Amino acid sequence: MTSGGITVLVGTTKGAFLVSGDGDRSAWSIDGPFCDGWPINHVVGDPATGTLWAGGGGDWHGAGVWRSADAGKTWEVTRLTRGTMDDWAANDADFAAMIGWNDAPLPFGDTFAQIWSLCHVDGTLYAGTKPASLLASTDGGRSWEKRNGLTDHPSAENWSPGAAGLVLHTIVPDPSDAKKLWVGISAAGVFATEDGGTTWERRNRLSNAEACEHHDHPAAPRDGETGHCVHNMMRAPGSDDLLYQQNHHGVWRSADGGRSWDDITAGLPSTFGFPIRVHPRDPDTLWTLPLNGDSAGRYPPDAAAAVWRSRDGGKTWQDMRNGLPQKACFFTVLRQAMAGDTRDPAGIYFGTNSGSVFASADEGDNWQEIARHLPTILAVEVLERS
Repeated sequence: MTSGGITVLVGTTKGAFLVSGDGDRSAWSIDGPFCDGWPINHVVGDPATGTLWAGGGGDWHGAGVWRSADAGKTWEVTRLTRGTMDDWAANDADFAAMIGWNDAPLPFGDTFAQIWSLCHVDGTLYAGTKPASLLASTDGGRSWEKRNGLTDHPSAENWSPGAAGLVLHTIVPDPSDAKKLWVGISAAGVFATEDGGTTWERRNRLSNAEACEHHDHPAAPRDGETGHCVHNMMRAPGSDDLLYQQNHHGVWRSADGGRSWDDITAGLPSTFGFPIRVHPRDPDTLWTLPLNGDSAGRYPPDAAAAVWRSRDGGKTWQDMRNGLPQKACFFTVLRQAMAGDTRDPAGIYFGTNSGSVFASADEGDNWQEIARHLPTILAVEVLERS
């Protein structure tokens, strides 16, 4: 990890990777794969200590969270649920010896298959799972407890899975108030707590339901709500309650903590996309990466890549293409695969399912490919070191 530089934390289908650049956000190098080649859905870090966490797993490994206390040099895993390999090992002593297996019970049995999202705030590490539940650790990821207030929500019996399953993929904290937290669940929508997770409120209401255009798409807004298949969500700086989300059928803005949502999709080339990113200092600047549609291939419109930026809170949009492929571009950028740094000007980063990481050091005006030929990229985050 480069001192004083940027490290892009990349989760892939074949482990975690670290893409490190210097203080000028140049001279990039790649380390990995880490985490024994597990599918890694999300990697986050603590800039104060350099500790890294990687969450993932699947049907074979079960779910787990990997931890590195030395900036990625070494890793250890806390396994949380069983996988198929446990069943094999329990019935095959040679296989058990080969993988170093033991039959110690795992804390959550087989109740979920993957860790999908991580968030570290105010000394607590949160994890979202598939199927959707919220876990919390106060000892750096060594032990975990389930926050039952969310899964005991009265609406839980009616939550419906999206195409990737019923996943809790987005965890949004309020750095000024440790008891406030928002989560995004596909396809159950946005939920918020203001008491540390004891109680939760479902927040998907349209600000102006009467003006909502009718759509036949099952994920479209209807019945006075935005549509429950939220893809990604982020809180804007400088405001307790300003949120943005990209969902399965549009981009949305909420000025009241998710209690009501305004459609800000107009001006974008499609309603479908996965990630959303907000400027670290300007609450009205945001970026998204539209795709051509959920059943049309899920690649950039016209097979020409563009990150779209708004400088006015979504009232207008501008396509940013310089340095991005403009012919025969069929990659997908997934929900957790866009991140940003806090430099001035702010840096923006995204990863593709074709294994590339693109970076802009000037808020999207210009782009460069800083990594290529990685496995399918599932998530991108940024760790800055002073």
